[in-house]
Amino acid sequence: MPQTPPFPAMYGSNGYNKNLYKAKEEDYEGLYYHDNNLVSGSLEALIEHLVPTVAYYPDARVRKIAPKILQLLTEWTETFPYDFRDERIMKSLKELTHRLSSGDELYRKAVQQMTQTLIRKLTTLSQYEEALAKINSSVTDRLTVLKTKPQSIQRDILTICSDPFILAQQLTHIELERLSYIGPEEFVQAFVQKDLLDNDKRCFGDHKKASNLEAYVEWFNRLSYLVATEICMPVKKKHRARVIEFFIDVARECFNIGNFNSLMAIITGMNMSPVSRLKKTWGKVKTAKFDILEHQMDPSSNFYNYRTALRGATQRSITAHSSREKIVIPFFSLLIKDIYFLNEGCANRLLNGQVNFEKFWELAKQVMEFMTWKKVECPFDRDRKILQYLLTAPVFSEDALYLASYESEGPENNMEKDRWKSLRSSLLNRT
Repeated sequence: MPQTPPFPAMYGSNGYNKNLYKAKEEDYEGLYYHDNNLVSGSLEALIEHLVPTVAYYPDARVRKIAPKILQLLTEWTETFPYDFRDERIMKSLKELTHRLSSGDELYRKAVQQMTQTLIRKLTTLSQYEEALAKINSSVTDRLTVLKTKPQSIQRDILTICSDPFILAQQLTHIELERLSYIGPEEFVQAFVQKDLLDNDKRCFGDHKKASNLEAYVEWFNRLSYLVATEICMPVKKKHRARVIEFFIDVARECFNIGNFNSLMAIITGMNMSPVSRLKKTWGKVKTAKFDILEHQMDPSSNFYNYRTALRGATQRSITAHSSREKIVIPFFSLLIKDIYFLNEGCANRLLNGQVNFEKFWELAKQVMEFMTWKKVECPFDRDRKILQYLLTAPVFSEDALYLASYESEGPENNMEKDRWKSLRSSLLNRT
C-alpha cells in the first residue's frame, strides 16, 4: 500500500505554509493572523491572551469567569472523557468543580450533572472493554478446533447467513459500535509519546493507551482472515466458488451502505495469497463485480477512486433524510495514515519558533470529521446469531490458510510442494 504524501500542495518541503509570512504582523501580543485566522504565535502569548485579568477579559461580554470555566470543563468532559481515566486529572477536576460549586446552587447542579454524565461514559467504556476482552479470549484457532472437536465446527458463513445484504448490515453494526468507542485523543496517543512542542517534557497523559483504536484495527484484520478462512475451508471447488461470489455481493452491499472499512477488509481477505492462488476455484467465479470493487478501492494515485467515493458518501450524509443515508465508515487504516503523515510531515513550530496553528487546525478538522461519522446510530436490526459468528467464529492462522489452500488445490511448483510438506508436518502432527 503506497505511503500517503505529506500534503505537498498545502505545505512546503519545510513543513510550513509559504503564504504565512504574507500576513501582516498585527500587534496582538505576539499572535499573528492571516485572513482573520490565527496562524502562529508563542504559547506564552496565547495563554496571556486567553487568561483574564482585572482589566482584561478575552470576551468583552463575560462578566464572571466561573461560567466560562464550567463551560470549558463541560465541553472537555463531553469531548475527551477518556482523559479523565487518569487519576491525576480526575483529582484536579474534583478540586476545581468543588471550588466552583461551593456557595452557588446553580453551579452545584451543573457540576453534578456534568460529573454524572462523565462517570456514565467512563462506566460504559469499561463495560465495553471488558466485553471486548471476553470476546477476544473466546476466539480460538480453527485448525485446533478441527483437530480436537471436528464435529463442533461444521458451520460456515452460508449456513449462518445466506443474504449478502443482511450480512453487510451486521458488519455495519460491528463497525459503528467499535467506532463509537474511539476517543479523539486516541489519535494523539497513537502517534505522540512526548509533548508535541517540547522534546524533553513528558506528556501529562502518556500512560493512556489507544486501546479502542487498536481494537478497531484488529477487527479489520480479523474480518480479512475470516473471509479467507471461509473461502479456503470448503473441500469442494463449487462450494468455494459460491463463497467467493457471496462475499463479492456482501462487499458490494457494504459499498452501497457507505461501509468502506468492511469493504476493504473483504477485498483484502480475498486477495490473500492462499485465496488468490486458487485458480481453478476463481475460474468458476463471475468476477466482473469484484473487478469493479477492486477498481473502486484501487490504491493508485493515493486512493483517488476511494477518496472520490468517500466525498460522495460524506455529502450524502450531510444532506441525508434518513439514518441509513448518514452512514460513513471510512477505510480506517488510510485515515490513520493520513493523520500520521500530516502530523509527521508538517512542523509543530515555524522557522521563527512560533506555534504552527495552521497544522493543528488541519489535524482537528480531520479528527472532527471522524467524530461526526462515529456518532451515527446503526439503523439496521441486530441479528445476534450472525453477530456472534462474525465476532467469535474460529479463523485460520496464515500458515493454516496456506495448508488449507494446498489441500484444496495442490502445489504448482517445488517451492509450494516443500512448503506444503513442512506445513503438514508442523500443523497436522501438532498435539
